[in-house]
Amino acid sequence: MWSRRAVLLGAAAATTAASAWAQTLDDVSSDIAILRDAYETLHPGLYRYATPRQVSARFDALAQAWSRPQSRAEAYLSLSRFLATVKCGHTYGNFYNQSDAVQAELFDNQRLLPFHFVWIDGRMVVLANQSGEPRLERGAEVLSINGRSTASILRSLLPYTRADGNNDAKRQALLEVRGFDNYETFDVFYGLVHNPGASLRLRVRPPGSSRAETFEAPTINLATRRALIRADANSNGPIWTLSYPRPQTALLTMPNWALYNSSWDWRGFLTQSFEEIEARGVTKLIVDVRGNEGGNDCGDLVAARLTDTPIAREGYARRTRYRETPERLNPYLDTWDRSFRNWGEDAVERTDGFFDLRGETDVDQIEPLGPRFRGAVDVLIDAQNSSATFQFANCIKANRLGRLIGAPTGGNQRGINGGAFFFLRLPASGLEADLPLIARFPLTPKPDAGITPDVEIALTRDDIAAGRDAALDFALS
Repeated sequence: MWSRRAVLLGAAAATTAASAWAQTLDDVSSDIAILRDAYETLHPGLYRYATPRQVSARFDALAQAWSRPQSRAEAYLSLSRFLATVKCGHTYGNFYNQSDAVQAELFDNQRLLPFHFVWIDGRMVVLANQSGEPRLERGAEVLSINGRSTASILRSLLPYTRADGNNDAKRQALLEVRGFDNYETFDVFYGLVHNPGASLRLRVRPPGSSRAETFEAPTINLATRRALIRADANSNGPIWTLSYPRPQTALLTMPNWALYNSSWDWRGFLTQSFEEIEARGVTKLIVDVRGNEGGNDCGDLVAARLTDTPIAREGYARRTRYRETPERLNPYLDTWDRSFRNWGEDAVERTDGFFDLRGETDVDQIEPLGPRFRGAVDVLIDAQNSSATFQFANCIKANRLGRLIGAPTGGNQRGINGGAFFFLRLPASGLEADLPLIARFPLTPKPDAGITPDVEIALTRDDIAAGRDAALDFALS
C-alpha cells in the first residue's frame, strides 16, 4: 500500500510559470464533471461510508461552489473538504502530486508556526522550538494563536483532513507537526484557512505552571521547517537505524517506508541487520514504526524473519471498479504504470458493480525468510500507521508474532483503498486529486477502527517536558 509520499514523482509536473496561477478562477465547474465521472467510474471505495445519493449531493454542492469566481486556494480548500468526506486515507489533493506551479502558489511561501507540536486531549503541546523565543520550550501548552483557541483551530481543520472511516485519531495525528513530511498537513491547511502573517500572538502555559503568558513570536518559512525533517525518503542514504539500547536488546527504528524513489538498498539492510542480531545473540527485538504511514511493504520482510511457517494474510477481498479505463477519462489520468489502465483477465467481473482482482500482486501469504529471530518482539505503533504499517501491525497481532505497544493505529479494519493510483488532473483549475484503484474488503464484519495495541501507552505532557519516551521505556523494561 502507498503512503502520502509514495507517488510524488509518478507523473510529470506542469511547466506553467507560477505567476500565471496567481489569478482568480472563473467558472471551473467543468472540472467537477470530470472528477465525478472518474470517481463514480473508477473509485472502489466511494460508497464505503456513504450512499450514492449522499455522494451525488456532495458533487452537486461542489460543482455549485466551483461555478463562482474564486481563488485557487479557495478551490483547493473546497476540493479537499469534499475529498475528505469519502473517508479514505488515500483520497485527497496530494500535496506532492500538484504541479510545481500550484505547489509554489499554495504551499511554498506560507508562514508557519515556529515549533513542532502534538495534540494531547485536544491541547497543543510543543515538541521542538524552531524560534528564538525560549518560552516555546518542550512541554509548553499553546492555548491560543492570534486570539483563537487552539482547540477551535483543531476543529476548524479536521474537515479538510483525510483518514479511513471514522478514525479521527488519524486525522488528529496528521494535524500535528513532528517533522515527518516535506509538507505538513497542518501547515498547509492552517496557512490556507487562517493565513498567518510575519508574527503570531501566542498565549502559552509553561510546563509545570498554571499561569499563561501572552507574547509575540515570528513565523518561519518552509526551508526552516524542513531543517528538522526526521527521515527524507528522497535521499539515497540509510533511512532506518539498528541500535542496541540494552545488552541483548536490538532496536530497529523505521520512520519511513516510502522508498520508491530512493536507491538505498533497504532489503540488504534488513538482511544484514538480522544477521547481526543473530551473531550478537540478541534475545529481544523492538521495531519502532511510529510516525510511519507506510509505503513499500517493508514489514513483510520483517515478519518473514519472525516465523518458521508461512503467514497467511488476513482475509480481505481485493476489488476494483473497472477492467479498462474508458477513453473519455484517459486524458486526465496520470500514473507511473500503464497496466493500471487495463487489468485484463486479472479483473473478474462480479454482479455488484465490482471486479475481483487477482494476479501476481495478489500474494496470499508471507514465506519464512532467514536468518530467523526467535526472541521476544515488541512493535511500537501510533495513529500515523495507516497503510503498509497498518497492515504490518495487523499481521503482528493476528499471528501473535509479538506485542504491539503505544497508541491505536490509523487505517481501518473495514478495509482501505490503495495499491495502485491515478493522479486525476483537473484542467480548468490546474489541481490534482489522488484516485486509489484497489479496495480491500473484509470477508467478515470488522469494526470501524484501527488496530488496538496490546499495551496502550498514551503520550503525556509531562513525558514531553522531561524528554521521556514511555512506550520505548516500557518495551525496554
